[in-house]
Amino acid sequence: MANPIHQFEIQTIVPFHVGGVDLSLTNSALWMIIGTVLSVSMLRVAMSRSDLVPGRGQMLAELTYEFIAKMVRDNIGPKGRQYFPFVFTLFMFVLMGNLLGLLPYSFTYTSHLAVTGMLALIVFATVIVAGIYNHGLHFFHLFMPSGVPIWLMPLIIPIEIVSFFVRPMTLSVRLFANMMAGHIMLKVVAAFAVGAIGMGGAIGLLSAFPVMINVIMMVFELLVAMIQAYVFALLVCVYLKDSVELHH
Repeated sequence: MANPIHQFEIQTIVPFHVGGVDLSLTNSALWMIIGTVLSVSMLRVAMSRSDLVPGRGQMLAELTYEFIAKMVRDNIGPKGRQYFPFVFTLFMFVLMGNLLGLLPYSFTYTSHLAVTGMLALIVFATVIVAGIYNHGLHFFHLFMPSGVPIWLMPLIIPIEIVSFFVRPMTLSVRLFANMMAGHIMLKVVAAFAVGAIGMGGAIGLLSAFPVMINVIMMVFELLVAMIQAYVFALLVCVYLKDSVELHH
């Protein structure tokens, strides 16, 4: 059986070093570039005509735009319109990474904690900077819930701070773990089906079952890819709300 972890290995495609710093083009970076170029190209082509009666591509682009716009309005509020480009970009980047990873011989860059972790850090840097910009030092009242007795503040404030700074970890681990676990399971079931076919005879006939299971899992992984992109964007909106409207 092929090693199911092999699909997550970072491989250098174009070696490049500057002053001892490794800036080589890897398979992860290549597929991030492909995902970015593909998503931008698809949206530009879909919206290039802007017909009164939209075609399939234009309709899909408009539905995606309105889907994210509604998510931003519902979770951040009217003042959250400024964050729409940021949330939409993150959603498309994660979605393309999840979907491209289902193609044979591709690379799922969202299955690496380094990628999802950096996305989460960017989100929380944005939350903190925007929160201080909008509210000044009053932003840190976020860690002091109203209605809590003064004598409990020394206990509550550290808990609030820890829970706030744990968010990047949970945001990144949730996406990375779901994508990695699904791809490992697909690889294991596919390898089992290939091995059963190679045995031939009655055992070979049994390979139809893991093949059918693999097809079902592929459909399931497709749904997971879209749901995880949605969950990531939704949580980004929830966290960005703290920079717009403080809850005490």
